[in-house]
Order: sequence, then C-alpha cells, then structure tokens
Amino acid sequence: MSELKAMINIGGEMAKKLTTVGIDSPEKLMELGSKQAFFKLKAAYPNVCLVHLYALEGAIQNTEFNSLPEEKKKELKEFSDFLKR
Repeated sequence: MSELKAMINIGGEMAKKLTTVGIDSPEKLMELGSKQAFFKLKAAYPNVCLVHLYALEGAIQNTEFNSLPEEKKKELKEFSDFLKR
C-alpha cells in the first residue's frame, strides 16, 4: 500500500480501496489501466466518482489529475457515464 501512496494523486484512502480490490502495487495499477481499476473500485465502492477515475489516470501518467488533457478527461467521463447506465 505504501508504494501506491508514493504515486501522484493516490492518498491513504485511495490506496486502501485499491488494495481491497486486489490492486496492491503501482505495477498492477498500470497493468490494469485506469478504466479497469475504476470498474473494480465502482463494484466494491459504488460512491466512487469521476474524480477518482481522473486520479487513477493521473497516477498512471504521473501527472496531477486536473492537468490531464481535455480529450482524455472527455474519454474518461464517457466511460464513467457508461457505467452509470
């Protein structure tokens, strides 16, 4: 879990949630990708939201979530909206 917390955008709470869904290292997060990781989180924690998805993508890209390109944010929002259906 401490390795996850070393990633940008990943705090203690997010690291704990990721660990409970089987994502216990930065390598596993990067291997799965933000969408698949978010899907797993959403199944276990229905209240996770779009910002969590942005944070995961930012962690993978090693950038602040609010600095993601607009096109990437749009793509992620569409994915999040699709999961709500």
